[in-house]
Order: sequence, then structure tokens, then C-alpha cells
Amino acid sequence: MTIPGLRERKKQRTRDALIRVALELFTTQGYEGTTVDEIADAVEVSQRTFFRYFASKEDAAFAVQQMVEERFMRALTERPPEEGPFDAMRNAVLSAWDTIGEAIAEVVPVELYVRSFQVIESTPALLAVHLRRSTEMEESIARVIAEREGLDVDADPRPRIAVAAFSGVMRVTGQLWGRSGEPTLEAIRALTEHYLDHLGPALAPDWRT
Repeated sequence: MTIPGLRERKKQRTRDALIRVALELFTTQGYEGTTVDEIADAVEVSQRTFFRYFASKEDAAFAVQQMVEERFMRALTERPPEEGPFDAMRNAVLSAWDTIGEAIAEVVPVELYVRSFQVIESTPALLAVHLRRSTEMEESIARVIAEREGLDVDADPRPRIAVAAFSGVMRVTGQLWGRSGEPTLEAIRALTEHYLDHLGPALAPDWRT
């Protein structure tokens, strides 16, 4: 593995600091009430420097979420080919939560990540972006699943249907975690596993027997 040089490490520290300050300001004074200049000033860099790392405030708001999603996608592509679609997605997301904690903590405290998720859920402009990003993510996952199964994603509806069900569970668990008062990665992993294990029974035709 190549060790980053001094210049790269400095750039990474600046980027991480911008993310951390942005999320702190978003969670304390609101996304709409925070300007790029305030974020840059708090890190003691110029507005121009901010825009070297992020195209907008929106990009900074979703930077940690982007990292989590990328970790999940890597885990999914590495799942054994003999696993079925739901098992592959389930094991990939649990594996991602097992390994992402240290990476998140290097950028922001996990508690701040939880609070930023709550800001996204309660800010109409960010929620709209979140839903768009989720739709794009679902399409990417569906294409990975279709490729694993040797299917044409545009001819066979099963990959998109399976991913839609999986994504619905993930949205529910994220919302419950954000409101739970237990902002730990262990908590969201346990909640995710519990709800994914109930996906099959929830789709059963008769819940009374």
C-alpha cells in the first residue's frame, strides 16, 4: 500500500476539517443558516480553498454518507458469488458497519454523524437531495445484483424490486436509529440486522399464522 505523501496528508486533513466544521455548524445553527464563508473561516482557509474540495455546501453535508455508501458498494462487489441477492446485500451492509466505524471516527465523531443525519431528515432541501441520492444508489445496487445473477436489469424486474425492498428497510432503520438516542454504530448494526431478518416474514401473504 502506498503511503500518502506530506502534501496528500495535509490536503486530507484540510478536507476532514472542513467536513467536521460544516457538520458542526449545520447541526448547531441549521443548514440554511450556514454559509460557505463561515465554514472556511472556522477552518482558517479561503472560500476558494473550500471549493477545491467541495462543489457546494450540499457536498460537504453528504461527504461522510458518501464514504459509507462507497464502503457498502465495495463490500457488495466482494461478496461470494454463491450468495443469493438478499444475503449478499444483507452481509455487505453488516460487513460495512463492522469496518466503517474507524474510518468515520477519523473524520467526525459518530455522534456528530448521527446529528447530521437528523439535520438531513429535517431540512427539506437536504431531504430532497437525500432521496435523489438514494434513488441513484438503488439503481447502482440493482445493476450490481443483476450482473451477479447474470440478468439484464432492464428486462428482468427482480433486481430493482429486491433492491427497493432492501432500501426500504435501510431507510426505516436509519430513521429509527437517528431518533433512538443511542448514536453508536453498534446500535445501527444491530437494528439493521434485526429489521433485515424480518423482511421475509413481512412479505409473507398471511401474518396471522
